[in-house]
Amino acid sequence: MRNIWTVISLGLGGLSVLSSAHATTGYFMHGYGVKVQGQAGTAIAQFNDALTIANNPSGLVWLDSRIDLGATVFKPERRATIQDNQFGANGDYDGNGREYFVLPELAINKKVNDQVALGLAIYGNGGMNTSYKQNPFAAFGNTGTAGVNLSQIFISPAVAWRYTDSQSIGVAANFLYQRFEAKGIQGFAPFSIDPQHLSDQGGDSSKGVGFRVGWSGHLNDQITLGLNYSSKINADRFDKYRGLFAQGGDFDVPESYGLGVNIQATPKLNIAADVQRINYSDVDAIGHDFSVAALQAGHLFGSELGPGFGWDDINIYKIGASYQLAPQLTVRAGYSYNDQPISKDQTFLNILAPGVIQHHVSVGATWQIDPKQELSFAYTYGVKHKLKGDQSIPAAFGGGNTNLEMDQHILGFSYGLKF
Repeated sequence: MRNIWTVISLGLGGLSVLSSAHATTGYFMHGYGVKVQGQAGTAIAQFNDALTIANNPSGLVWLDSRIDLGATVFKPERRATIQDNQFGANGDYDGNGREYFVLPELAINKKVNDQVALGLAIYGNGGMNTSYKQNPFAAFGNTGTAGVNLSQIFISPAVAWRYTDSQSIGVAANFLYQRFEAKGIQGFAPFSIDPQHLSDQGGDSSKGVGFRVGWSGHLNDQITLGLNYSSKINADRFDKYRGLFAQGGDFDVPESYGLGVNIQATPKLNIAADVQRINYSDVDAIGHDFSVAALQAGHLFGSELGPGFGWDDINIYKIGASYQLAPQLTVRAGYSYNDQPISKDQTFLNILAPGVIQHHVSVGATWQIDPKQELSFAYTYGVKHKLKGDQSIPAAFGGGNTNLEMDQHILGFSYGLKF
């Protein structure tokens, strides 16, 4: 127990220096847990470690008592190009003022008996970061470094119940803590209901609570099905940015849900597939379009119907496989594809949040040190994608188009201990 609490203390210490997870399915993570990352995020019907709380909490009851501690390093490349603008904004802009981000994660699962398990996970839900030393909005009266920084962390206690020999349900609370900061867009103050709280107000935080529920069922010895649902989280407002986000600084976490299947194809080979949906458009700060017509109608930044980033709902399709290459070595690989959340006519404001990646490829492995300890790693490449704007800069801002480009390297390591 002393060793377990030492690991927990180290994990909590690491999480205290939370930084942005520059996530790649919009601004959500492509996978929670390093093992899951090695399979491109497939996790709804395959239960690898205690981080299953973040994917499908019903899986806890199918696992041993264990603790998992990990860290993921992100290296995103964010770029924007403005073309054919009459106000002189044309140019190529590099949003990589900060290049590396580290996000720790911690989870523990305790089997009470064969029917009930309790767990706790602390992990990053997602985030977004841009920092442009050369301000892409300078032609519109903005000065200084431009960009945003959003980070979200969940603290999720969970319980799972195996109510038949082959089925289980699980519930986890999602206690949200998030931070946000925006810089270099103060020139848009005439279009805000509260110009003093639009930009350059330093970091702000908000909190909220929601839940995740999951079900799993073993159809036979080879096939497992899983379902999950995460509620929308109505978070406190970012008071320092009540002149930026719709409804006076409101920035909620959208609901998501999915289904998955895991097939034990051979004694050594598992194949898993998930389909997930994230309803970004239900969050006004994310889903509302940016348009001059809305501004002219009085729907200014920060108002009830104020402009947002114009993100659409997305579906995510994942497939992954794991193979026991040797008694102590399991290898993994996976691929995922997601719909494009940003419309071609909404690229202008999304210079601040260019979450345009649609394809991920992943590899990973786990080395069994002994019957109770293991080390895992995963590497994911968020494949470079360029989204070309289509009449994306309104005529009132000189017209033209903004093109967005992003790719990302993601490297994770974790340690697992059974007890």
